Amino acid sequence: MTRIRHDGVVVVGAGLAGLTAALAAAPAKVLLLTGAPLNQGCSSAWAQGGMAAALAADDAPELHAADTVAAGAGLVDETMARLLAEEGPAAVEALAELGAPFDRTAEGEFAQSLEAAHSRARVARVRGDQAGRAIMEAVTVAVLAARHVDVRTGATLRALLQDATGRVRGVVVEQNGRLVEITAKAVVLATGGVGGLYAVTTTPAELTGDGLGLAAMAGALIGDPEFVQFHPTAIDIGRDPAPLATEALRGEGAVLINGDGERFMGRYHADAELAPRDVVARAIHAEREAGRGAFLDARQAVGSHFPDEFPAVFAACMSGGIDPRVQPIPVAPACHYHMGGIVTDEHGRTTLPGLYAAGECASTGVHGANRLASNSLLEAAVFGARAGAAARAEADAGTKPVRTPVPPKLPAEALQTLRNAMSRDAGVIRDAQGLARLVALIDELEALHGRSPALVAARLVAACALARTESRGGHYRADAPALQAPVRTFVTLADIEPAAALKYAAE
Repeated sequence: MTRIRHDGVVVVGAGLAGLTAALAAAPAKVLLLTGAPLNQGCSSAWAQGGMAAALAADDAPELHAADTVAAGAGLVDETMARLLAEEGPAAVEALAELGAPFDRTAEGEFAQSLEAAHSRARVARVRGDQAGRAIMEAVTVAVLAARHVDVRTGATLRALLQDATGRVRGVVVEQNGRLVEITAKAVVLATGGVGGLYAVTTTPAELTGDGLGLAAMAGALIGDPEFVQFHPTAIDIGRDPAPLATEALRGEGAVLINGDGERFMGRYHADAELAPRDVVARAIHAEREAGRGAFLDARQAVGSHFPDEFPAVFAACMSGGIDPRVQPIPVAPACHYHMGGIVTDEHGRTTLPGLYAAGECASTGVHGANRLASNSLLEAAVFGARAGAAARAEADAGTKPVRTPVPPKLPAEALQTLRNAMSRDAGVIRDAQGLARLVALIDELEALHGRSPALVAARLVAACALARTESRGGHYRADAPALQAPVRTFVTLADIEPAAALKYAAE
């Protein structure tokens, strides 16, 4: 195996969190590793709604923080939520300075949309549904122009290197079919979420929780892995991944109807279409399960303006034979965001020395049980910058890594079996029977194919969902609908090993 010594910071992942961390680590040398070409294979580029921040005169960080806490169903770290909200406006301004073309009002202020569970219109947007791609293009240009950053595409993370004390000293990547060890002063994981573990997802299918799984295998503390957010309005045209109909459509007045043309959200929540995402997702799931179907009707709210105001949604619909100007859009809930992840402090530090995490693979505590709409890009920018700056200051430990076996990949057929089971048993509606069946399947797949990072990530979600015998936020247990005391989940992989899983679930 080839070994490379990098005298600086390694960043794994090229979504907004990874790119922001790379920029913030200056003047330290940064080696940015990504399996996919830039602006591909990351959820950031697919984000439609925009970035939530208190930018308007009638808004304030305190109000944004309060909405974040309320949406998180009792599990948000309020200190971290305040930090996110306070640093949010500057993060948006910094991206605008890099060239992100946010929509502006006639007066030159940021044009902002209203999204679910926000008390103000505070989502800075780009051409309705182009925010993620436009922001990523601007930041990518800055990274490619930065002299301290070396970008290597086609490098897939396969393992973390640790020394005898457990300190993370680098990574093992696969590039051109060969394994390469890269030692470094610090490693920042920005590897995205777990959407690829689900059969129906709005995220790139290659995001199978490998960073999360590898960090857990290395001994890192994991927070709230059972909390998965399902976007209520994935466009149901048989695509994998499923295209997304942004929540901004409902903010503009689009309504949800069933196959009978009936608006049904009023039966489920007083805020109707602008209810929290978990409520809307369950309502759509219920209508579909009852055979009535679910459709997003934007004919009156957007109509002929679709091509200009929401070009990504319009293109996706038209490619599937749906003209949203004159037809309701068939929708279904899909895995969209993982609220859980690798536990970090406010500087992105994990519980393993030398290892940092940012973005969706991290658990900062700002999302709780149910992420507030459009807080994800904001978290990536704010905490990505913090992680990069902290990693820059990491001193070289001067210790040699211990060579450890590289875990196996899960074969494609086995991964598809897992994806189907995750959607069925750890989806919008869960119960003990299904979750126990899922854990048993993970045991079987691990026995057949070895312990892969994807299976570890799936085990974290399933075992902790089985252990949480209540319904809270994105985690809904049909057999335990009542709330219990609000307690976050903090586990290590040792807590949920097959032998310990039943004991953990019973506690």
